[in-house]
Amino acid sequence: MDILKLTPADDIQKILDDLTAPTTIYLAEGTYRCKLWIKNDNIKLVGANRETTVIAWDDYARKTHSDGGEYNTFRTYTLCVTGNGCSLENLTVSNTNTDAKKVGQCVALSVNAPLFFAKDVDLVSEQDTLFTAPFPDDLVVRYSGLTDDPAYYDGFIPKEQLYMQGGSVQIYDNCRIYGNVDFIFGCAEAYFLNCRLISLADSRHYGFVAAPAHSLKQKRGYVFAGCAFECGGAADKSVYLARPWRDFGKCDFIDCTLGSHISPLLYDKWNDTYRDHTARFADGGLKSDSPLAPVAWSRRLSDDERAAIGRDTDSALELWRAHAEKYR
Repeated sequence: MDILKLTPADDIQKILDDLTAPTTIYLAEGTYRCKLWIKNDNIKLVGANRETTVIAWDDYARKTHSDGGEYNTFRTYTLCVTGNGCSLENLTVSNTNTDAKKVGQCVALSVNAPLFFAKDVDLVSEQDTLFTAPFPDDLVVRYSGLTDDPAYYDGFIPKEQLYMQGGSVQIYDNCRIYGNVDFIFGCAEAYFLNCRLISLADSRHYGFVAAPAHSLKQKRGYVFAGCAFECGGAADKSVYLARPWRDFGKCDFIDCTLGSHISPLLYDKWNDTYRDHTARFADGGLKSDSPLAPVAWSRRLSDDERAAIGRDTDSALELWRAHAEKYR
């Protein structure tokens, strides 16, 4: 694997675009003010310090794009990854907008690849911090420009970002993810291991950590194992662990610690929908200082189910280790 060492003075996007082989890029401390798209496979970004090596940009959904339309959620990312087998370590990816109620969604990291790994990474934004592709099928049609219906968008999302056939396995190990509304969302099979999910204050006085949109065909959705759901300014009992962005969205929460900002109901059905009949939300071993009263449509995991999730987690980690070893 090739090795590069970069500083904030370097044109990282040009360097990324010119790569022709698997590469590890070491980033010196500092703030990298740029909007990045990693298109090549097997690129590894490693920061010098997760708190002082920062990739930052400030696009937002209601901003007007050069094509005359709004950015919409999915063009607001600070860092987009479409290359397969890429990883991030020991750095921060931030969308620096701080008023989602006013400016709309503001993605920090968008991962649109079959296999991805992040370790010791901070993801910082407010609404929609982390997008875990694939897109729901209906959004692929809506954003691709396939129809003449003016209610649909005219292909403004690049196909490399929108079209990702098959599933995605993503692993986030010991990461800190900040946000207030739907700040982890998408359709990936994603494992959050020993992460800290930090709910920021929001002038709307409510919050949601995860917004899954998994297909019913997916066995695994989001798995949060050994995670801490922490208050970063959110009001007491104002934040839900998850709400389903689409029918059949799936989340499992295992041995997680909940702060006082988490609602005792744990889950929300998503506005005026019937997704309480289709959402697949389950938990086991939750630890909270306040009594919990989970909604009736969620489930407690059995010992066998927890063991099965553990095996699938181990399989995902082994998949990543084998891939990483191949390109070491």
